[in-house]
Amino acid sequence: QVQLVESGGGLVQAGGSLRLSCAASGRTFSSYAMGWFRQAPGKEREFVAGVSWSGINTYYADSVKGRFTISRDNAKNTLYLQMNSLKPEDTAVYYCAAPKQAYGQPTSLPTSYAYWGQGTQVTVSS
Repeated sequence: QVQLVESGGGLVQAGGSLRLSCAASGRTFSSYAMGWFRQAPGKEREFVAGVSWSGINTYYADSVKGRFTISRDNAKNTLYLQMNSLKPEDTAVYYCAAPKQAYGQPTSLPTSYAYWGQGTQVTVSS
């Protein structure tokens, strides 16, 4: 059974930084692309960033490009999202997600992911 557990969320002032982590278990983490999504109240879940199984290829939503960095440590079965220059509009619950098939590239479609964490709240005050 695949399990994803996010941590690292919290309250931060605009311009600040946070680093989210996602601990994965239940299968060979290094064989799968991974993604970060977020959902604000009253809005649909949206893609934030994705990383290939090797960690070489990364993808970002335009709204976070240049401010957020996705990375992974396959030896620790952990996915990260470094968030800098945070803005109030980044406030949301952040989720990590994993697809069912191995060795693919991450996509921006939530329906492409089979496994989700419980989410971690990020609140950015102005």
